[in-house]
Amino acid sequence: MKAILTLAVMFELCCLPVFGGESHESGPFNPEKRQVKNDILPVPQVRSVDAPAGEALFEDYQLTVDGRKVSVYSCRVSAVPFNQVWPGYQRLLDQTELAAFACWDMSGPVAVEVRCRRTPKSVIIRPASFGIVPKLDGDRIAFTLDRPRSVVVEVDGPHHALHLFASSLEKDIPAPDAPGVRYFGPGIHRPGRIELKSGETVYLAAGAVVYGSIHGRSVSKIRITGRGIIDVSPFERGEGGGAIQLTDCSDAIIEGIVMRNPDVWCCSLFGCRNVTISDVKLVGLWRYNADGIDVCNSENVIVKDCFVRSFDDALVIKGLKFGRNSFDDRPVRDVRFSRCVVWCDWGRAMEIGAETCAPEIAGIVFEDCDIVRTTHIAMDIQHGDRATVRDIHFENIRVEVDDWNPPPRMQQAKDEKYPEKPGDTYCPALFEIVIRKTPYSKDENCGSVRDVFFKDITVTSRLEPRSSFRGLDAEHTVEGVTIQNLRFNGRPVSNAQEAHLDIGPHVKEVRFSGAAVATPGK
Repeated sequence: MKAILTLAVMFELCCLPVFGGESHESGPFNPEKRQVKNDILPVPQVRSVDAPAGEALFEDYQLTVDGRKVSVYSCRVSAVPFNQVWPGYQRLLDQTELAAFACWDMSGPVAVEVRCRRTPKSVIIRPASFGIVPKLDGDRIAFTLDRPRSVVVEVDGPHHALHLFASSLEKDIPAPDAPGVRYFGPGIHRPGRIELKSGETVYLAAGAVVYGSIHGRSVSKIRITGRGIIDVSPFERGEGGGAIQLTDCSDAIIEGIVMRNPDVWCCSLFGCRNVTISDVKLVGLWRYNADGIDVCNSENVIVKDCFVRSFDDALVIKGLKFGRNSFDDRPVRDVRFSRCVVWCDWGRAMEIGAETCAPEIAGIVFEDCDIVRTTHIAMDIQHGDRATVRDIHFENIRVEVDDWNPPPRMQQAKDEKYPEKPGDTYCPALFEIVIRKTPYSKDENCGSVRDVFFKDITVTSRLEPRSSFRGLDAEHTVEGVTIQNLRFNGRPVSNAQEAHLDIGPHVKEVRFSGAAVATPGK
């Protein structure tokens, strides 16, 4: 409770009118240039809206994009991988730190400049695969962003990072008074829990900060969109249900917004169908069980072009059984995560499980994604229930591992502190496939894992991340794992030994680029 009260004081804000806020577009307005060929007006290259008055900003950084000042918001993130599962207990703020983020829309390459309060010694732009090399000149960091995308600017290491979220120019903006639209304009709003109705749109304009959460149950044709922020800090742990929670919904779109400070899982689907989640940014996840995007017992789901920094598993597939009205009779099928950037402060970056209560989990694809940091495992199948897990693809995944990674620890007492020098040899794992009972298992029977593909996986690391595959017994096995074009620092990996892969019992047909590997055990 004390932690939440402290946070509430930090973000104590006054209410503003629904409309207002200063918009910035690159280039001065000249009425004489309005008429162009075919009466098409030139599209502004950069569009941003100031943060509302009273919103807590991050003062260590000043940001301009193509010469236009862009507001830098503050968010709270985990400082150390220190976790516990005591119910009702709020995480202490001394395990966290403040970080920064900023948002704008753009239509072409832009010049980004960051001024730092303190002169940096080093700067890294992640993901590394974007190939962005910043120029550091005193307190000034400069680089070019060639297209809309999310990047992280790390100044003298990962702490107090600056997260930059550039989106395409916004289209299809609803009118504030349109039927079926809940419109939150620039300013601060405190609606509490928002319950969606079928056919309804919730729109968060750029410059809007909405303190509350959004829920939909058994509704269809819904849309949550905009460029604003939804912040769940008014709720204590377990009271808000995350930033967005959809249950038994269909034909839903979630796009463009920022989600900050969820009390539990941030964006979750339970028993849903036909959902698209695109260009959402999850940041400021620091409380216990702050998963990123959880797709549970749902079908036909697309998650694309998103940024997720989580304090628990980031991109997640689950099958859940929770008593009456659960959806464990529904499969998890045809789910695709594409072009996402992931920073996982605790847990797994890409996870199937540990709960797998479903008839089957099939047709799951993680593709063209960057894992800039993870804590336990980069790509994981942790299978503890009855589902048949099959046809799983991890393709074109780029994994970055730092030279030094603080090891994750479980807190054993409320007054225990994370060690100042926890050790310097820990390295997160790369792959894991395991069938075993866990404290989260609900089914009496166990299932199997079939046909898993790791293709075009690149690891950038001076360390050597390890991997492991393990079945449960002769009836509950892992069969048919293909590893194609795995590379460590550009070097091709052609066998289990080079991959530091431990193949345990009840695992069959592990292949590197089509060559079968002898399997130890039974």
